[in-house]
Amino acid sequence: MEQKQLVHLIIAAVREYLISVNGQPEDLPVGSDTRLFGKGGLVDSLGLVTVILDLEQQLAEEHGIVITLADDRAMSQKRSPFRTVGSLADYASMLIQETRRGEP
Repeated sequence: MEQKQLVHLIIAAVREYLISVNGQPEDLPVGSDTRLFGKGGLVDSLGLVTVILDLEQQLAEEHGIVITLADDRAMSQKRSPFRTVGSLADYASMLIQETRRGEP
């Protein structure tokens, strides 16, 4: 799966969450550099969990890719993979590649 596809899936999940919570319009500017979580982030902890679960579900159902994004490795990194749309896409891409190679 290409990085660009992952970014689009994450953006769609973020928009869906924000609309469900705030009723914000779909044209909210969200891009690869958009801060997801933390200071100035678009989502709170519940929103982050919702976005992660939505992304994992879409990957599994639509692409046959089963990964767990919120694992011990993600939580122990010095720079959180959940800070921006792009960093989450990078982390998901890494996990997908590892899965395809048969790594844990």
